[in-house]
Amino acid sequence: MFDSSTLYILQGAAVTLKYTFLAVFFGAIIGTLVAVCRISKIGVLKYFSIIYISIFRGTPLLIQLSMVYFILPMYGVKITIFIAGITAFSLNSAAYIAEIIRSGINSVDKGQFEAARSLSIPYYNSMKDIILPQAFRNILPALVNEVVNLLKETAIISVIGEVDLMRRAQIVSSETYDYFTPLFTAAIAYYVLVVIFSTLAKIVENKIKLQ
Repeated sequence: MFDSSTLYILQGAAVTLKYTFLAVFFGAIIGTLVAVCRISKIGVLKYFSIIYISIFRGTPLLIQLSMVYFILPMYGVKITIFIAGITAFSLNSAAYIAEIIRSGINSVDKGQFEAARSLSIPYYNSMKDIILPQAFRNILPALVNEVVNLLKETAIISVIGEVDLMRRAQIVSSETYDYFTPLFTAAIAYYVLVVIFSTLAKIVENKIKLQ
């Protein structure tokens, strides 16, 4: 059904998904912490989160990736392509996820916060058990958009040599001198992955609404 070149390119989807899933996982953890700091009344935490979000949303992801991969070794930090990619993608995604979660927290009825305080529930527990679960229900569509955007942005990992979908398409193009077919194949693969993610997210969203 597919020739060897096409199969070689499509195998890069596993690499792309690996970066996407891991970056979203770590990005969500970091982003949640940053979001909590962002709404904190502790000045140091609040301003740290503001600066963090501003830097990672205000500079190109390619520069962030290049700084992690090329500059850290200059200071004695040995780092692989995989670790550099996960680190850069996670830190960048965390900045966007933090703002998404912050908006979700702000969308929760203020009465929930007041009820938690009146019951003397510790701040950590009230956020973990009461506020954040409600916030995540409200921000699911925005989180899905972030996953989709990150999936497409992982293509820049090819710049530092990772053999993902994009890099494999470039390799085939350089060997066959056919630039249209390999790149078109990679584009279709990205599109199919995006459609699958969006469809699954829509199903989950509809199930949550019915609960």
